[in-house]
Amino acid sequence: NHLQNITELLAKKGFVSGIVTTDEIFGATPSSFYAHRQDRSMSEGIMEDLTESALSLFISAGNFTGTKENAIGDFTMLPTLAEIGNSKRDKIAFLMSGKTTSAESDSGLAKATENALQFLQNKNKPFFLMVEGAKIDSFGHENDIGGVISEGIAFDRAITEALQFADQNAGTLVIITADHETGGLTLPQGNLGRNEIEGDFTTHDHTGIMVPIFAYGPQSYEFQGTYENNEVFRKMVKVLRVGE
Repeated sequence: NHLQNITELLAKKGFVSGIVTTDEIFGATPSSFYAHRQDRSMSEGIMEDLTESALSLFISAGNFTGTKENAIGDFTMLPTLAEIGNSKRDKIAFLMSGKTTSAESDSGLAKATENALQFLQNKNKPFFLMVEGAKIDSFGHENDIGGVISEGIAFDRAITEALQFADQNAGTLVIITADHETGGLTLPQGNLGRNEIEGDFTTHDHTGIMVPIFAYGPQSYEFQGTYENNEVFRKMVKVLRVGE
């Protein structure tokens, strides 16, 4: 049965949408917001869905070689992050390095979020933006506590951009969560004075450990409690009043 994803549903209600991720745009999480394929490995089909999607913006890792005239479908590829915020084009995209170092990603995801918010706000329409700190999961698989920390900090800086935007633009709701935990991470001890933390892992795989959800802004109280992660979609539909 064909189901509408959140960006398709919102497009029918006059919203514009965007995706920012440190993963490739055809990765599992970003593609779930625009694609219709049976498996995450169907990259070619997912990219076809991207060109037909309701998205106005995407920023992702990757280095596409099949672009024509600096475009992917109707998405114009911009050369720098700084050009995104003030772009007047209908559909734009930017590719970050596929091998972004932790130092680069510290500010890169935040800058991408800042410019994506500005671009979508300039559309003068209600908008939806999904921002993913994807490499937190990758370092969890590798049991690399240093990587988890550095990518967590980068994601925290992106969240800061979203919260500052919300404070300056009434009516903005920010939702922060994760799809799962990776590595069975526990923190046995640490020393704040020496900026030290001990991380211990139990697996290289995903786990069933519950993840937190935070919400800030209008009707954020709707996101309190404990529930299955698919309820987040239904709650967004409810607070935005965009039910089919």
